[in-house]
Amino acid sequence: MRTGADETGLAGFRRYTWWAVPGTNVGVLILFTGQWILDGDVPIQPRVLSAAALPVQVAAVVALLNARLSAGARPRPPAGWPAAGALAALVLAACPLAARDYGLWPIAPAIMTAVAATYLDRRNRRRLIAVAVPAAALPGMLVSLLSGDGDLPYAALFPPGITAFVIWAVLGPLWAWDIAGRLDEARRLSAELAVKDERLRFAADLHDIQGHHLQVIALKSELAARIAETDPRRAAAEMRDVRELAADALRDTRAVVLGYRRTSLDDEIANATRILAAAGIDAGTTAEPAAVGDTARHLLGLVMREATTNLLRHSRARSASVDYRVTGGVARLRVGNDGASEPGAAPGTGLQTLAGRLRTAGGDLTWTRDGERFELVASLPAATGEAR
Repeated sequence: MRTGADETGLAGFRRYTWWAVPGTNVGVLILFTGQWILDGDVPIQPRVLSAAALPVQVAAVVALLNARLSAGARPRPPAGWPAAGALAALVLAACPLAARDYGLWPIAPAIMTAVAATYLDRRNRRRLIAVAVPAAALPGMLVSLLSGDGDLPYAALFPPGITAFVIWAVLGPLWAWDIAGRLDEARRLSAELAVKDERLRFAADLHDIQGHHLQVIALKSELAARIAETDPRRAAAEMRDVRELAADALRDTRAVVLGYRRTSLDDEIANATRILAAAGIDAGTTAEPAAVGDTARHLLGLVMREATTNLLRHSRARSASVDYRVTGGVARLRVGNDGASEPGAAPGTGLQTLAGRLRTAGGDLTWTRDGERFELVASLPAATGEAR
């Protein structure tokens, strides 16, 4: 995730974090240890050893923290650098401690402890800190006691304090970096989900349009073919209807692509009555005029269209009923027929998709079979506002 920081707007924050964490720690190491190395009052042997260990720890700190800033969800330290950094920190601690410099010796181990903590999960990180901070008091305390230099309080208390401070100074900015990375990842996933939701919405609208029109076109074409010889005039009229339906399907498809098509319940009820009559199905309609929101009108229109399509495609109905009314602030649409398909047949994906859309809008969509009777009931709050 972090590897794409330059492409996701985190480049500036990453530069700040780099200078705040690896840059600061390297600067502290070079400043304090380098001053000690150049001190002529210090014996030459520990100065030489420290001069050799300093660049190793600097390189280890830079490599490990840079890898941590570029790591994914489960960071792993680059091979070799933890051991090299720990060995260099041991040298940079032992040399000043042997000279009873209680203020310098804990800096290198504290930095390596903080770097190691950045690669651990929360529980193990807490365990490491709980052990490392108290343990930092022991080396200086032992040296002070053995040498009898009278600096026991300073030797025992300063190393734990500097260790805790360094760990806090390293982990704080990295914690902020991790949060920024997760937020950026969440933003990216949110954008992807929005695109997928829009694709699903478009697919559902396209299914509603094309499935309905194509089913009616197939029905009327079959009817025209059957009566072409016995009633040419009616067959020609049916084919004119097919042509109009094809033009309507093309127009509605273009409207869906352009994003401005809206389905109207009133239009769909009137259209269903006309189509069912053409298919020889006696359709009784009861529709009470009432003011409802655009979302309710749109979704109930989709339900009416899907119900009509399924009735033509899957039923053997001789009669159908459509009842629409608003009661107690709830718009309810009932569509029934007397020619239900086989009892074991599963509902189509169109109804299941619409049921999900109605639940999202605060409504419900159910269907029941009782012998040959099939009834579909859709309900929505009448005041539901603008649809998408």
